[in-house]
Amino acid sequence: MTYPLPFSEFEAAERAIGCDEVIARSWEPDTTIATHSHPFRARALVVQGEMWLTVEGATQHLRPGDRFDLPAGKPHAERYGPEGATYWVARSNARAS
Repeated sequence: MTYPLPFSEFEAAERAIGCDEVIARSWEPDTTIATHSHPFRARALVVQGEMWLTVEGATQHLRPGDRFDLPAGKPHAERYGPEGATYWVARSNARAS
């Protein structure tokens, strides 16, 4: 089941607040990604499947309609459910001062 909000609306809203890149990411069933970080802020909306996001020892179970927001450089781990998962993510790269 896909989340009912059109991708174009998510993208427009995120670009309006300054996100550099807005993409859809899909993960295969039962994928696990060890602790890592990104050089960008990630604001995401889960639209299909389920995932578990672990940040600073706390794990969130995310399903369609749930959102998460990770600051640039924040270590985190990801695990995806038996159906995999898709989320839309808006990335904001750090700006040079």
